[in-house]
Amino acid sequence: MAQPGTAGRPTREAVIDLDAVRHNVRRLRELTGVAELIVVVKADAYGHGAVPVARAAVEAGADRLGVADISEGLALRAAGITAPVLVWLHGPDADFGSALAADLDLALSSEAQLAQVIAAAAAHGTQAPVVQFKLETGLSRNGAAEAEWPALFAAAAAAERAGLVRVDGLFSHVSNTSSEEDAAAAARFQRGVALARAAGLAPRVLHLAASAAALGEPELRYDAVRIGLAVYGLSPFEPDAPADRTADAFGLRPVMTLRASVAAVRRVEPGTGVSYNYSYRTDRPTTLALVPLGYADGIPRSASNTGPVVINGHRYRVCGRIAMDQFVVDVGDDEVTVGDDAVLFGDPATGAPRVEEWADAAGTINYELVTRIGQRVVRTPRSAS
Repeated sequence: MAQPGTAGRPTREAVIDLDAVRHNVRRLRELTGVAELIVVVKADAYGHGAVPVARAAVEAGADRLGVADISEGLALRAAGITAPVLVWLHGPDADFGSALAADLDLALSSEAQLAQVIAAAAAHGTQAPVVQFKLETGLSRNGAAEAEWPALFAAAAAAERAGLVRVDGLFSHVSNTSSEEDAAAAARFQRGVALARAAGLAPRVLHLAASAAALGEPELRYDAVRIGLAVYGLSPFEPDAPADRTADAFGLRPVMTLRASVAAVRRVEPGTGVSYNYSYRTDRPTTLALVPLGYADGIPRSASNTGPVVINGHRYRVCGRIAMDQFVVDVGDDEVTVGDDAVLFGDPATGAPRVEEWADAAGTINYELVTRIGQRVVRTPRSAS
């Protein structure tokens, strides 16, 4: 854990605005108008902290939570969260028994997984498990392939008639490559839905859209949407997307503010080299501020010499290479002292850089920046409500 900073604040900190989570959930409900809003809190809620985010999302009206693997669902249950949880990615040794005992809803991608879940329910004496089926419709990832659908649906219908399972839903994902590609995926999905119904299944809920499709392609919303990135106040669209596809345009508020306490300040002469390989040298007498965040904390080394930082309301850029634990900022003649806040990104309404600025500097996407923040960075949930 990070050491205490000035006035008891952590040296490295991601401040998590739970009021922004609640606002975003309510706003996304308004924007999508679906019967079921699934808030995705996989990967520790995209680096924001799964338990506090999940609680805030449920308080704001989320109907269901979504996670990738069973361990994530079990962690929510261990924290006392009782809302429905859908789990959709399973390795060959998945512990379906623990999942069923914790009342997790399982999304399955094969007939073999269906058999494993039924066997686990019998072995543990649990009631008929509630399952959904993930259909592969073009991403070439997890999900039952189209050739497997007839046998899968026949087996599921037989198991359902025998009281061994209850099929609650069907879902898939789109690639966001283009409206045409997404429409093709939707057509494949519709074929799967028709086959499932012809086999005797009556899924209650259909869902295809994650954040991008939910916000950008209303025809793909079906009964439910799975919202991940947008819940955290970030746009799922490319940086060059039209102005009506920004987080601001959707009325979303960034949830994470990443900050650290300045650890050292030194005055240097012109020509002073900074950090490894001296990719930056000072061109005048200046002041250097040391920020104790590095690539071990998820700060991308590829943003060396470019990543934006705000200290005392002034905007600077990283100078020199970002190292494992630290980077340097050239603050010129501005007054900066040990303990001052260095803000890397957050809500631009507060003057903080946007996370997308760091993503651009690193040649990546906003998803990766927030998700990769390391465990030395203390997550501090905050809420006025």
